[in-house]
Amino acid sequence: MKLTVLGGGGVRSPFLAKSIALGAEATGITETVFMDIDAEKLGIYGKIAKGIAERINPKLQFSLTESAEEALRDADFVITTIRAEGDRGRVFDERTALSQGVLGQETTGAGGFAMALRSIHTLVDYCALANQVAKPGAPIFNFTNPSGLVTQALRTMGFDHVYGVCDAPSGFLRQLRNITGSPALQCDCFGLNHLSWFTNFTLDGRDMTREVLENPKLYTDTEMRLFTPELIRLSDNLLPNEYLYFYHYRDRAVNSILSGGKTRGETILEINEDMLREMRTIDIDRDFDKAFACFMRHYAMRENSYFSIETGKTREEKFPVPTVEEYIAAPDSGGYASVALEFIRAVGGSGQTQMVLSVPNEGALDFLDDSDVIEITCDVGKDGVKAHKITDVPDMQKNLLRAVKHYENLTVEAIMKHDKSLAVKALTVHPLVCSYPIAKALVEAYGAEYAKYWKTT
Repeated sequence: MKLTVLGGGGVRSPFLAKSIALGAEATGITETVFMDIDAEKLGIYGKIAKGIAERINPKLQFSLTESAEEALRDADFVITTIRAEGDRGRVFDERTALSQGVLGQETTGAGGFAMALRSIHTLVDYCALANQVAKPGAPIFNFTNPSGLVTQALRTMGFDHVYGVCDAPSGFLRQLRNITGSPALQCDCFGLNHLSWFTNFTLDGRDMTREVLENPKLYTDTEMRLFTPELIRLSDNLLPNEYLYFYHYRDRAVNSILSGGKTRGETILEINEDMLREMRTIDIDRDFDKAFACFMRHYAMRENSYFSIETGKTREEKFPVPTVEEYIAAPDSGGYASVALEFIRAVGGSGQTQMVLSVPNEGALDFLDDSDVIEITCDVGKDGVKAHKITDVPDMQKNLLRAVKHYENLTVEAIMKHDKSLAVKALTVHPLVCSYPIAKALVEAYGAEYAKYWKTT
């Protein structure tokens, strides 16, 4: 079977390649194609990814291409990880939002709107091409941010085989398993992408809620380090996705970014440009180890600064800088490619599994419409995907989810109809904007910058 990655020249490509190479045999994948329109980055990060995959699994046919049609032709599965306008687009989005006194984080609020503006039409074109040349009904795993909003748009436009995937929920569950010493710990996740909560903690059918909430490492060794026990109690003991920091500590996040001098996007742009300059001096074919060391050194800088600008806090556990041999020998980190591979194994008949996906609601949350794409724990197996039904959601979570889902649906409609007034309405109702003058200014700025993606009326 053939697995295609659209956006294969991205910085995270070597991690994708490792997961795919390790999981290829179990999933029946024999061919992988990494595609990107940026030839230079494909020739650097794609080539490193290819080198890693070939060392792990020489039997896997691995190729690079700039042709989307070539990459998608006869594909059985597709992964999308696109960043239209690259890091510079992210910088513009953040600074434009901050100039209006609101957050510009790329998956929430104003920044998420701007990225959706670029991402949705880009993904629509790729999905339409996949419908023409890929295998009929080939599942498309969308990692392109803002993942849930983009998945909502694609589902609304009739691409029924698209599943939104994010590695944050599985990463947090892994943290909970580590602090409790319970590798089989399970829980339910519900909400929207980057706006979700975790509940129903169980181990072999036994309620583990108390053990989780009272664990002394919860607020030091997991993403709950961003929150306080009091806030968790106010949240009815539902543990929030780390991105809820931007809602619960909005002003603190804005002030932290402004006082720090650099946005997250500017930091990433600087690291990536430094890495590219160094990579251009290395012959990857002749000195793969040197290229990999350069890549890992810079990638560690990215990871070790994650969330630090917005929160003023750094992760306790530092990202390592391994050699090629150490990286290959280390267990897979379980990123978003692993989620996609777990899906492929399950629907292929290897047994039912639980995973968090962005899928149509269809009654899972009774206060949202059936067509609303939500992020929810699902049972996945050869019979398909079935979302867990979550009942008795507290009003605090209901109200926030309704408001942001309303924003998402308005955003999709605005982009589909090229309607500027609907876009203003969407940002006006978003809790992180909630201002008509600010919303109007943002739509004007983003609409002018990204006119080629969206000609507003």
